[in-house]
Formats: sequence, structure tokens, C-alpha cells
Amino acid sequence: MKILQRLLAVISDLRLAIGLLVVIAIASGVGTAIPQQEAEDFYHQLYDQQPWLGLVNGGWVLRLQLDHIYSSSWFLALLAALGLALLVCSWRRQWPALQAAVRWVDYSQPRQLSKLSVAQTLNCSAPCGQLDALEALLRRQGWQLRRQSERLAARRGIVGRIGPLLVHAGLVLLLVGAAWGSLAGQRSEQFLAPGRSLELLDRRGHSQLTLALDSFAVQRDPAGRPEQFSSQLRLLQPSEGEAGDDGTLLKTAAISVNHPLRFRGMTLYQADWALAAIGVRLGRSPVLELPLQSFPQLGEQIWGLVLPTRPDGSQPVLLLLSSEAGPVDVFGADGRSLGQLSIGGDPLEVDGLPIRVASVLPASGILLKRDPGVPLVYGGFGLALAGGALSLVATRQLWAISEGSGSEGRLHVAGLCNRNLTAFAGELPQLLQQL
Repeated sequence: MKILQRLLAVISDLRLAIGLLVVIAIASGVGTAIPQQEAEDFYHQLYDQQPWLGLVNGGWVLRLQLDHIYSSSWFLALLAALGLALLVCSWRRQWPALQAAVRWVDYSQPRQLSKLSVAQTLNCSAPCGQLDALEALLRRQGWQLRRQSERLAARRGIVGRIGPLLVHAGLVLLLVGAAWGSLAGQRSEQFLAPGRSLELLDRRGHSQLTLALDSFAVQRDPAGRPEQFSSQLRLLQPSEGEAGDDGTLLKTAAISVNHPLRFRGMTLYQADWALAAIGVRLGRSPVLELPLQSFPQLGEQIWGLVLPTRPDGSQPVLLLLSSEAGPVDVFGADGRSLGQLSIGGDPLEVDGLPIRVASVLPASGILLKRDPGVPLVYGGFGLALAGGALSLVATRQLWAISEGSGSEGRLHVAGLCNRNLTAFAGELPQLLQQL
């Protein structure tokens, strides 16, 4: 039994909760510094040559679950430990404190009042009359009273005692919501070109919604750097009818960076952009729409493709571009620059073959997130804020005892306050002056 009590005392210790909060904050900072939920090869490419902080390579990132910190077993264990510490602290400390505050304390002897933090004695010829006047004054000021023949007890601000419990309850609710979102949430990033659609599936593989992209635009500054990108979307209810039927239109919306769309518990973010395809005409051929791929080894946001100029696949050229507006740089097999092509402009002749770029198709990078724990997180945050506000309310208790009569009459008054005792000590004489 003693071992259990010691264990509960350690768990409810404020220092343990603060230590857990510090560790969780550090882990969250690491999760911000290290990209999350990427492919395993991504971490090997990023950290094998240059380990993170000079210590952690790609293999250790994966072993320590630093690639998915917020859903890792050790991070969820930290959240569970903090939640348990808050619950035990509420049970052992805050709940008894609330019960003690609600319970009326009856002091019947003047010497008991003299031992309290704030105490004062008034000499008066009619102490019982003064006690009645004090009772009427406290009632007008909103105090709760419990009166007996020659003494009274009063209190105000008991609601402040509920604050710490609400803070703990809100934090526990927030932790449960965060853990539930990490375990049951869904996250997926898709690149979608205008005119294309994407089916969103539930966990059983059934179609929930069809996401169609009508248009996508990139706004750039005068230097050509992207400032904002936005997508015009349609959300459709899949149809079980004939093939080719897009389904029932549920909603049209525009999303952009920092302006997501929330629909049926799902949030769609404008997260990125890319170049999906390029329309090329070789000689008198029709326009060929060819997919583009990223070339990170050549620089950030560089796309291109290797294009053969002969039917047998020989004499390839490399087409590179960094913007949907062009230009397109053309390089030969030996790496020599052959020139530039403008979108929809004049062709460039390569070994007798005219090459013309008709169009470039950009793609919208849309991040889809479903987090069932969000209502709990917001609810817990609101509950913690309400509890914090209530905790600022001072709980004041006051007792008064009348003693004697005539020239030997006295009124003994004393009080306690859990917040700003100095201010209460200054208010008590002002209160008695009104009698």
C-alpha cells in the first residue's frame, strides 16, 4: 500500500508534469525540423551524406521513428504519461481542494480567528447589531452567508476553485484528441492537373467523394517567384449509374495557400505545385502530351524530360523548364545548350527536326487531411482556457464573531484569500468602516 501511495505521489508531482511537457515540446520541435511521413528513400538521400545535427543518419531517423514522430509509439506514450499525471494530480490534489473549499468551516471562538492571515477586532457597544449590519452589507456585495446567533461565515469566488480542475480536464481532452488524430487520422498529398479528377476512398476502399480540379493558377512577383497558388475545385458525390457520369455536384470552392477547404470532416490544403506535362510537336506530328519529371539534382523546382529526336530512339535532347510560362531550355546529348523554346512560339531546329512547345500543363499539389480528433483538441483547448480564466477568480472567506456587550463589546473579524492576500488585507478595514 505504501509503495502504491509513493508511486501515486511521484506521478502527481508537478515536476514530473513539467518535465513531460518539456520533452513533448522538444519532440515537437524535432518533428518540425525533420520532414514527416515521407518515403524511406527520402530520408536516406537527405541524411546519409549529411546526418541531421551531425549525428543522426537516415537509418537512425527511421529506427527512432523520427519520420512520423506524432504517431510514434514513444510520443504517444509521452502523451499517455502526461494525461495520467494530470488525472492523478486532479484526483489527489485539486478535487480535495475543491471539496474543502465547498465545505463550510465554523469558527466559534475569537482566538481561532486571531490565528488567521487577516484578522481585526472592533470595539463596539452593540456587537450583535454590528454583526447584523455586516451580514446585510455582505449580502449586498454578493457574498454567500451562513449565519448563527452570534457569529457568521461568508465566502465569495468559490467558482475559482473549479478552474484548476477544468484546466486539467481540458489538457487531458486535448491529449486524447491529439492521440486519436494521430492513430485514426488520414493524410495524403496528391498532384492533380486541371481537367482531371481524383476519387477519395474510405478505409474500406469505397468511394466517398470525387475531387475534380477545374483550374489552377500560380501568381508570381515581378521577379518571377511564386507568391500564391490557387485551385478551383468541384466536390462530387460518385454516381452508381452509367459510366462517364461525373456524379452529383456537392460543392464548388477555391482553395489557396493559408485558405483551406473543410468539408465533411476533411480538410483540403493548397500545399504545393508542380509541372505535370508538356505538349510538344516534332516536325509535322500532332501535339504529343508528355509527362514531366522533377530533376532535383539540377536545382529546386526544375522539371523536364529526355526526348528522342529519331524514330529509333537515338539522338535524344533534354528539355528543362522551371515555370509554366517557360522558357524551355534545350540541351543536346553532350550537355551543350542548343537554345530555348517559348511556349507557343517558333520552333527550334535540332539536327534538321523542328521542335515546338505548344503548352505546359501545371499541377496543383493538394494535401488531404482527415483528423477525427480535431473537435476534441479544440474542445479541450477551450475548456483549458475557461479553467485558466476561472483560476484567476480569488476565493475569499470571512468569519465574524460578536463578543460581550456595552463597553466591553467586541466584533472579531478575520478572513482568508487564496489570491492576492495583500489586497484582501487592505479591503477588510475598508469593509468594516462601512458598518
